[in-house]
Amino acid sequence: MAEQANVREQLDGLYGLTDELVRSVHDALEAGRVEEAARLAASLHAADLADLVEQLPQNERDLLLDGIKEVDADVFAHLDEHVREDVIDHMDAERVAEVVAELDSDDAVELIEDLEADEQREVLDAVPAEDRALLEDSLRYPEDSAGRVMRRELATVPSYWDVGQTIDHMRSGAELPDEFYVIFVVGPDHRPLGTVQLSRLLRAERPVQVTDIMDQDMRLLPATMDQEEVAFLFRQYGLVSAPVVDDTGRLIGAIDLDDVVDVIDEEAEEDILKLAGLREDDFYDAVFDTTRARFSWLLVNLGTAIVASIVIGFFDAAIEKVVALAILMPIVASMGGNAGTQTLTVAVRALAMKELTPANAMRIVGKEVLVGGINGVLFAAVMGTVAWFWFGDMVIGAVIGAAMIVNLVLAGFAGVVIPLALERMDIDPAVGSTVVLTTLTDVIGFFSFLGLAAWVLL
Repeated sequence: MAEQANVREQLDGLYGLTDELVRSVHDALEAGRVEEAARLAASLHAADLADLVEQLPQNERDLLLDGIKEVDADVFAHLDEHVREDVIDHMDAERVAEVVAELDSDDAVELIEDLEADEQREVLDAVPAEDRALLEDSLRYPEDSAGRVMRRELATVPSYWDVGQTIDHMRSGAELPDEFYVIFVVGPDHRPLGTVQLSRLLRAERPVQVTDIMDQDMRLLPATMDQEEVAFLFRQYGLVSAPVVDDTGRLIGAIDLDDVVDVIDEEAEEDILKLAGLREDDFYDAVFDTTRARFSWLLVNLGTAIVASIVIGFFDAAIEKVVALAILMPIVASMGGNAGTQTLTVAVRALAMKELTPANAMRIVGKEVLVGGINGVLFAAVMGTVAWFWFGDMVIGAVIGAAMIVNLVLAGFAGVVIPLALERMDIDPAVGSTVVLTTLTDVIGFFSFLGLAAWVLL
């Protein structure tokens, strides 16, 4: 326990925002002491200040940001998109344009793309012409594509330069990104020829040509590539930075590892929400908006529950005569649903990671069916024994045991086949898999248990 407390203390020291600070800022704002609240928050890192703003009620957010004389533009990049929309709604277009101009191009695009069309146009018109052209070009690419994620700020050198010229260029005050990991070597047509790691550049002698130390094994990312595919490439090949090219092969931007971390987090969050039937994170939404967003999926679930109830209705005579069936049947459906969800979760993840493919699908299906069968036999023995002693009838125990085996085998099979089938139909497996699986395991579970009971007991 002492060791765990020590770890927590170390983490608290690394994380700049504490519960005590949040309460202090909230109390100061609630009492009208805006200057005090601003003084407490002003020294926070941009990411921590964004977290603080998210934890405050909406009216206090605006008070705090207005009270801080110079808000780092990066704060807006770290804000949850729903909170950012609320904050920006209370800012005029000129102020938003100032924030956009201070941000890196990839963060600026992320901020602008969430605005309504008229607001977006108003902000872009207030941005300097050179920056506006680049932002508008990025916004032309599909949402969630490499063209939206990339940063436009690049460190490039022509292929005929040597190491000395490159280092002198970097020291000359030329317009370069604030932070970068590699230098892109380009040809006369501005197509990337290779990359030079900064560590390798600094170790080389000045007369050495950059083409002699560049790495030609690049992963060129088309600007239209989906960001999920970009994240896969970074993870697969351990990339730190990768060039983004247009349809003619010209270098137009780069994606760095920190951008990919955000993409991975976003894609994981999206898949988790889809498995629960949510289109997007509604944590910061108003009650009405949250209710409306969740209603449609709950309505679908109601329909599937009615289907399961109809199956139960076919065996109402058996249930009336053997009350134990009504008590035990939720167990069969629940076990099947839980076992299927375990398999489904692993399968959806494997599809996203490109580990589950048509080439190995049958082997994985066979494995999951075998796992379901083994678990089915084990739990059949446990539940069959419990039901036997519970109701004093060995036949009821045998029936629920047999139904348990059938449903867990089906759950293992369906947990892999359903996401594979949905992907084959170009439907996101994370969206529809859960409801299909739940309906299937409920219906088969009830049908196998009640059908066997009606056949054996009546």
